[in-house]
Amino acid sequence: MPKKQKGKAGHVRASHILVPKLSLAQDIKKQLASGVSFNKLAQKFSECPSKKKGGDLGFFRRGEMVKEFEQAVYSMKVGEISEPVKTKFGYHIIKRTG
Repeated sequence: MPKKQKGKAGHVRASHILVPKLSLAQDIKKQLASGVSFNKLAQKFSECPSKKKGGDLGFFRRGEMVKEFEQAVYSMKVGEISEPVKTKFGYHIIKRTG
């Protein structure tokens, strides 16, 4: 059985779905609330290359992501899914995974 990967102190892990429009982000959030898989929605809708990994961005620390994204992730609990977060890249639905 593979060992569960752990981050270093101060690191978090998250997945996201990046889309260009708020209306699409809101629709995805509704689908998540109804039980649709985050990974499947990331693979279908995200415009980030991470979509191939279900939106997984791996571990990162403060200063590695844009400010709005970072603020959202660090305020979330593991397993929580954000409301749409606007950055210069578009709208993110973020799931904190570690």
